Amino acid sequence: MEHRKLRMGMIGGGSDAFIGAIHRIALNMDGLIELVCGALSHDAKIAKESGEMLFLPENRIYMSYDELFEKESKMPEDKRIDFVTIVTPNFVHFDPAIKALEHGFNVVVEKPMTFTLDEAKQLQKKVEETGLSLCLTHTYSGYPMVKQAKEMFSKNMFGKIRKIWVEYPQGWLSKLSEHEGNKQAAWRTDPKRSGKSGSMGDIGTHAAHLAEYISGLKITKLCADLNIMVEGRALDDDGNVLLRFDNGATGVLMASQVAAGEENALKIRIYGEKGGIEWAQHEPNTLLVKWLDKPAEIYRAGQPYLSDIAKHNCRTPGGHPEGYLEAFGNIYRNFALSLMAKMNGKKPTEAMLDYPTVDEGVRGMAFIDNVVASSQSDKKWTEFVV
Repeated sequence: MEHRKLRMGMIGGGSDAFIGAIHRIALNMDGLIELVCGALSHDAKIAKESGEMLFLPENRIYMSYDELFEKESKMPEDKRIDFVTIVTPNFVHFDPAIKALEHGFNVVVEKPMTFTLDEAKQLQKKVEETGLSLCLTHTYSGYPMVKQAKEMFSKNMFGKIRKIWVEYPQGWLSKLSEHEGNKQAAWRTDPKRSGKSGSMGDIGTHAAHLAEYISGLKITKLCADLNIMVEGRALDDDGNVLLRFDNGATGVLMASQVAAGEENALKIRIYGEKGGIEWAQHEPNTLLVKWLDKPAEIYRAGQPYLSDIAKHNCRTPGGHPEGYLEAFGNIYRNFALSLMAKMNGKKPTEAMLDYPTVDEGVRGMAFIDNVVASSQSDKKWTEFVV
């Protein structure tokens, strides 16, 4: 049995990027993964400087992901990477992901998974063909109290689910920041780099994934209204969606990046026949559990009464704050443990396999397509087509 750290390459995430540093903190959290190479920017100067800052060997600082795949695949088995993490803008997700799989490397990729639904389906097919693993970093599903809520619904503690409210308001695009030198705003509001939707593609997909992840239900129909609130913007910065789920439950999803003064105020409430839950990212260690016939309960992270899966994803004793970075770390850890098990001929446990995969990536792209189609339609309901 091989006992070693997993070797990882990073595509994108240079010194001029935001999310690359977050990924590097997360993957280092459990000592299971080592960053050994990278194609960190399409700008050669930034790629080289970023690689040097991260102490990568000079011969493993690559100027393109094509070069990375070509040279890494020729390395001896005890040196080459096991997987790549792709942290580029949306339009540069598919090509490196498909090439990684073709070269025999597993993949971690930022969401939304691809630029189009067709690309997502091609990627799904390639994952099935190769038998390799793909992890999609829907960070919010990594929080322990989100997992506690999911477990309670999977055990039918609240009876049949009737109602789901999920909201994700931000305020950072309340001005035309893409014209004021904000690099993040520039690519996220550009249809050529971001895709056919702005707020719904960026944060609405997170809200939709969380609703399906916790409830265990699937969206079957939706009625969407997308808006451009800031004059001069090319993509939606605000939207509201009515939802119907496969068990008959109804839902409301709101995603807005023009909620001035809001940070990342993701919040979800789900109600069954006997009660429900409320969870907010601003207070992630708390899960409110509400009952029809008895007082509400407050569940807290790090406590012995939590489910095994929630405890598996808690990192500190109760009362010590855990947040976004730890949730990110949980996704990387679960992916790494499942990969290690597979590489050693063992079957990964349910806890190891608890990370978003290519299948959630396809549903995320389908959500974007269906929301845009619904917003452009004069029909009330649009069937959720994958």
